[in-house]
Amino acid sequence: MVRTNEEICFLSASETLRRFRAGTLTPTEHLEAMIARIEAVNPIVNALVDTYFEEARTAAAEATQRYAGNGPSPRALEGLTVVIKDETPIAGKRTTAGSELLSDDVSSIDSIVVERIREAGGIIHARGAASEFCVAPFTHTRLWGVTRNPWNLEMSPGGSSGGCAAALAAGMTALADGSDIGGSIRIPAAFCGLVGFKPPYGRVPADAPWNLDHYCHQGPLARTVEDAALLENVLAGHDHRDPVSIPQELTLVVDEDASVRGMRIAFSRTLGGWPIAREVQEGVDRAAAHFASLGAEVHELDDDELGWSYDRARRAVHAHFGTLFSKDVAVAVEQEVQRLTPYVPDFVAQLSDVEKGDFFDGFSIEAEMHAALAGVFERYDLLLAPTNGVLGFVAGEDYVGSGPDIDGDTSRHWIDVCPTQVFNVCSRNPVLTVPAGRLSNGVPLGVSVVGRLYDDQTVFTAAAAFTRGRDLYEEGSRPTLLA
Repeated sequence: MVRTNEEICFLSASETLRRFRAGTLTPTEHLEAMIARIEAVNPIVNALVDTYFEEARTAAAEATQRYAGNGPSPRALEGLTVVIKDETPIAGKRTTAGSELLSDDVSSIDSIVVERIREAGGIIHARGAASEFCVAPFTHTRLWGVTRNPWNLEMSPGGSSGGCAAALAAGMTALADGSDIGGSIRIPAAFCGLVGFKPPYGRVPADAPWNLDHYCHQGPLARTVEDAALLENVLAGHDHRDPVSIPQELTLVVDEDASVRGMRIAFSRTLGGWPIAREVQEGVDRAAAHFASLGAEVHELDDDELGWSYDRARRAVHAHFGTLFSKDVAVAVEQEVQRLTPYVPDFVAQLSDVEKGDFFDGFSIEAEMHAALAGVFERYDLLLAPTNGVLGFVAGEDYVGSGPDIDGDTSRHWIDVCPTQVFNVCSRNPVLTVPAGRLSNGVPLGVSVVGRLYDDQTVFTAAAAFTRGRDLYEEGSRPTLLA
């Protein structure tokens, strides 16, 4: 029987639910273990910026009674702890988006995803740090300080959903939510050895007005593929408040006997020439070889076969961000730049030369990329690719004036080193980032499993087969934060 706090905290969410149902663990014991873990390790990692322990204790006591047969039946997430990103509105709680400018901003309503987590019995016990205004692929802010990667405290967990990812990696929650406009779920998932899902656009309903931006996605972060499916099944589904949410229902199934035998899997080391460190490319090669060992038919794509170039993809991303995302952030830069974390005005400056006409040019490139990817999926069932191009971002580094190191090259701005953005352009393709080992600096390596338009199930089936027996969080191999 599980007894120690650490053992409880690193159980998968799915296994935790099984123990709740079997009566060998209660939601109250689960929550108290998480609270003790947070008090011990959050001062080291700085992943969580607000906690809601007393409300969570009330919810855990109710969930414990449900499992005891007193009251309504347990729901899909009954009794599981869930961290919510500091961008996602929670009624009556601060939602700062990591900015001093919003430090006293209290939400009046729950986000749709928060509402669904609560209705499924999830216990929201804490708030995860995010990069300021969610613009960066690393997580530190003037407001909340530096969030660190539990696998290597000198490195960032990634961003912008970095606090949620670090909390999962450090054993402070069972599940977490994330949002992704350029890789903000997948980047920290990869750097923290997690599973992160960017659903196809419209699968998970979102809040206005950003629900109308096809680059934007809400999705789950978890330590296992099964857990990611568990949370995704709660988040997904049409909502009348989001007109782009998909009417068709989909329930993901993760079978312990999931197989890729006979699947046709293409892989690309650079996704059309993105700057990808050699060590990451070698990791993609190993991941492809593992899929082949499981019985898949694996083929490497060269850049011509893929059908787009880094420069074209970069132009599309700049046109989109420069017309929409950065224009929103620019208002804060114009008003109170001295209170912003340095990478925020740098983000706006990098996109300041985008003009109105560029938006249509960007759309034209997006159409080319959609057509090229459709051509790939006429021949293959899945595409395997790197999630991150770098070996990590240094914790607390703003990268203003010099980019992250990629095999000694620091010439590229951090906006331009995230291959995740390809699948914000091609936003209707589901992408699941899964752990695929560790890099030489101790930071986990993640690879992306990309599916056909709206074919979420095949992505989860393949990822389940790939990760079977490859748990980074089993006892003896998880991050060591306490002496």
